[in-house]
Amino acid sequence: MKNTFKNNIPYLLIFALIALTAVSCSISYKFNGSSIDYSKTKTISISDFPNTAELIYPPLSAAFSEGLRDVYSKQTRLQLLKKGGDMHLEGEIVGYQLTPMSVTADSYASETKLTMTVKVRFTNNKNPDDDFEKSYSAFQTFDNTKNMLQDVQEQLMTTMVADITDQIYNDTVAKW
Repeated sequence: MKNTFKNNIPYLLIFALIALTAVSCSISYKFNGSSIDYSKTKTISISDFPNTAELIYPPLSAAFSEGLRDVYSKQTRLQLLKKGGDMHLEGEIVGYQLTPMSVTADSYASETKLTMTVKVRFTNNKNPDDDFEKSYSAFQTFDNTKNMLQDVQEQLMTTMVADITDQIYNDTVAKW
């Protein structure tokens, strides 16, 4: 038995070295998806997005503009500028509307859909082929029998802003 152990020592050492190497190495994938060439593109400017929709919710414009800036500042190394960036985003909130979805027996809406639509113009000064103009929408539904719009509007807005800003991020720098 002693001879078998002595004969296997080189194999055990090799196995131990491989195991240590495998444990010390790690592969890291980031799924923020940024495909930015930081040697060429260093800055982004994001204008305020005014609310030109018929239905006005006062905090919406600021919440959307700041939400969009947050996505780029947290998920990229781009420096955020007021204007004149290598990439530029501008646009307006063109839709913020309520649509009755299901009606009760007494002809009142029991469920309502709140939809937000944003028109975006993207300019890539380093690669003009990437420029586009596009509208993005998101919606959330809520139960009218349990909640008034005022009770859930902040939460619905936050969810829709996150959805639309992620869509814009994916189309501009993630290229998914």
